[in-house]
Amino acid sequence: MMKISFELAETVAAVVDEGTLDAAARRLHVTPSAVSQRIKALEEQLGRLVLVRSKPVRATDAGRAIIRLARQAALLEHDTLAELGADPEDRSRTSVPLAVNADSLATWFLGPLSRLSQQHPVVFDLHRDDQDFTAGLLESGTVMGAVTSRSAPVAGCRVATLGAMRYEAVATPAYVERWLRGDRAAALADAPLVDFDRRDDLQKTWLAGEGVDPARPPRHYVPASNDFATAVRLGLGWALLPLLQSADAIERGELVPLGGAPVDVALYWQQWNLSSPLLDAIADEIVAHGRRVLAPV
Repeated sequence: MMKISFELAETVAAVVDEGTLDAAARRLHVTPSAVSQRIKALEEQLGRLVLVRSKPVRATDAGRAIIRLARQAALLEHDTLAELGADPEDRSRTSVPLAVNADSLATWFLGPLSRLSQQHPVVFDLHRDDQDFTAGLLESGTVMGAVTSRSAPVAGCRVATLGAMRYEAVATPAYVERWLRGDRAAALADAPLVDFDRRDDLQKTWLAGEGVDPARPPRHYVPASNDFATAVRLGLGWALLPLLQSADAIERGELVPLGGAPVDVALYWQQWNLSSPLLDAIADEIVAHGRRVLAPV
């Protein structure tokens, strides 16, 4: 009967996490040669490749299954040691990979993680992506939990509603004076805006609601949430910002709402459907906090 060594599975996960065999060797406190030998032994055992030797190294479909096994085994080991009453100081900190969208990361997501890190011997490996794509990281086994816009559970996962991130179109008073005087639709068609990246459709959605061709306005691309908000505050363009991010600046008069309908993005928490006290504690803290600060769906 074939059995997969946890040491070999852990090595595959370390190589993909770190991107190279040398970096994985430093993390595992072994030589690069030992890492290479472990990978070769596992591939010979399985009769298939688990890694693509690119830069950075990527997992094959078989490799992703092995990584998922390694992460689940580490999680179960943590829970077992906790159940046996092992002193947290005597346990290595469990790494928990999570996926989150940029705006949640910049506004509300780090608070729950801070509290969790004080209560449990855990470190977090955060993967940032658009909320429409974080579910794919769950499907591949890259992460154990994710903030996502997908309400239907990913296979092997369970889902809970967090709330809605509410966005409103805003700009500086000086920007409005310069670009948005006169006929509103004509002005919006010519006024420069700020997009997060080329997958960002929030501004397009709002423009369509204003009767403006979303493809017409010139665009700045600023692919970092805090820098994106800074670009708007500096008058580079208008954009939709989360109320969690813009409310203080609006109150101080540094930004003004442009009107129009707000755009709500419903967010959900999805995680592996495992019986794990640690994963449940993470979900409870994140979901409770999300429901406190986000708008109802």
